[in-house]
Amino acid sequence: MNRPSAIADAGSREALIDALLDDRDYHIEFKHVEFGGWLSNHDKHAVIALDRLGASAERIADYYARYAAQTYGYGLEAPKVSEHDIDAGNWKTHLGRRSSYSAYCDFFEGEEKRLGMDALLRRYLPELFPGWAGALAHGAIHLGWALDAGHRWMIVEGLAYQAFAYVSCHPEKNAPAPEDDATPTQSLLRIARVWETQGDAMRAWLDAAMADETAFVHPDLARHGSQYKIARVLAKGHPLIHATPAWVRTLPPGALWASLHYAASLLYLVKPGDFTVLHLITSLHAMEHIAAPLSEAQQREAAACYWSGMLGILFSRGAFPAGAALEELDARYRDAVDTDEAAAQADWERIVAKAIPDDEEHNPKLVYVERLAWRRYGHRTLFRIAADRFTSTPVLTAYKPSAQP
Repeated sequence: MNRPSAIADAGSREALIDALLDDRDYHIEFKHVEFGGWLSNHDKHAVIALDRLGASAERIADYYARYAAQTYGYGLEAPKVSEHDIDAGNWKTHLGRRSSYSAYCDFFEGEEKRLGMDALLRRYLPELFPGWAGALAHGAIHLGWALDAGHRWMIVEGLAYQAFAYVSCHPEKNAPAPEDDATPTQSLLRIARVWETQGDAMRAWLDAAMADETAFVHPDLARHGSQYKIARVLAKGHPLIHATPAWVRTLPPGALWASLHYAASLLYLVKPGDFTVLHLITSLHAMEHIAAPLSEAQQREAAACYWSGMLGILFSRGAFPAGAALEELDARYRDAVDTDEAAAQADWERIVAKAIPDDEEHNPKLVYVERLAWRRYGHRTLFRIAADRFTSTPVLTAYKPSAQP
């Protein structure tokens, strides 16, 4: 197996990590021939997670090389020639058109040189985070994890991928919810009750959303059943999706993100290993970092967009996590904390040791985010339990052009 040049040229561990995150040998997506669609390049996300979990330089380099050579049965692809030049006058025109990724990189790199990183982020993040759910949130993940790592080139890539894959959650439709929910968990329980009592109506609405082709959805997404459904749901909208709960406006920013981390982990434990809900956890980590350079009002807007997009993703599946399961899990973990620090640390060491050699890179990412939440939010047991529930690599089925998404 030939190793990427970024690995061959690196010296120290720090130099290796920087070189891998700075690697420009591959496109942000790659084609899976049998699947018939494009998959996101996760390689750099794994580098960050493995680094933060303390993996050896050899393990990180080996993972990067093997992922680049073969993932889902295919290797990463060389950078693509852009269809369009991107500049200040047209950068919004091509949002979500899955076009000109390399030109977007050139544009945002030029803007960083012109404005500086801080001003670049303040200028463009508020325009990009409403599209965070595109590419199953991988544009946001790439950007937010780059911000976590503080890596200049990867941030440029993340901005470009967010623009390339942009699927709006339409914050212009948002309005205060009539209910006075105090936390995201209360909102999830309320919405679960709606799905339980009005399930037929909700599924009829979903069918209508799938049939409504009024709004533009990129035709490439028809090959990605889940991404197509998410885009159609967000284009159609629903009162529940666009009702911004009271907690978005009232919780202090730190408590706001903490409560979202708790709610996302609670959702994950309803069906441990749920591949889609795992993305809600890793993209929430990303969205918090995307919002961090912005004003408090913009942070709340980002949280509201995350909430709308999260509901769109969940609704697109035609069901909602059962209220009874959410209620039981909340009762079990709401006040549960790990008071035996030595035992908890030993368990974390076991979980990390299991994650580092795992070939499914979503699992080290899950462990990194959940351990960070555990450390930040009072050693809450929920995060440790969720971290230990690994996912499996999904089996991608062949694309059939005649099949409906």
